[in-house]
Amino acid sequence: MLSGNHEYWMEQALKEAEKAYEKGEIPVGAVVVYQNIVIGKGYNLTESLQDPTAHAEIMAITAAAEYLGSRRLIDTTMYVTLEPCAMCAGAIVLARIPILVYGARDPKAGACGSLYNIVQDRRLNHRVKTVSGILENKCSLILSEFFRKLRETN
Repeated sequence: MLSGNHEYWMEQALKEAEKAYEKGEIPVGAVVVYQNIVIGKGYNLTESLQDPTAHAEIMAITAAAEYLGSRRLIDTTMYVTLEPCAMCAGAIVLARIPILVYGARDPKAGACGSLYNIVQDRRLNHRVKTVSGILENKCSLILSEFFRKLRETN
C-alpha cells in the first residue's frame, strides 16, 4: 500500500535526521507510515546510547511495532533518508514492511541495492518493494554537511 506523496513523508524523515544532527549523531532519520499517519519515527542514537543497534530504522520499527501491537508491520511504508545497512535491511525484512523508500544511496554500507540487496533477496521469505532517490539531494546534503563539520573540528 502506497502512503501518498513520497516527498512529503521523506520530509518527515529529514526532520528526524535534523534531530540526530543537532545531537552530534550521524544525521539519518526514519519514519514508518500506516494509513497515512506516522506510527514510528527515529533517528540515529548510536553515540548517545552507546548502542551499535540504535539506528534510525531500528528506532522507528520498534516504535511502530509498539503502536500496532505487532512485530509484523504489514501495510506500512518506511521512509529513511539513507539507504539502510545490512542490520537495518534485515530488520525491515523481519518486520515484513512491504515498501521501503529511501533518499540517498550508501555506496559504503548500503544493503538495499548498493553493496547488497537484502530486502529483495529471493532466498528470504519476504521481499520489499524499494523506491530510491526521493529527495536524494537534501538527504545527501545533511550528511555531507555533518561530515564536513566533523572534519573541521578534528
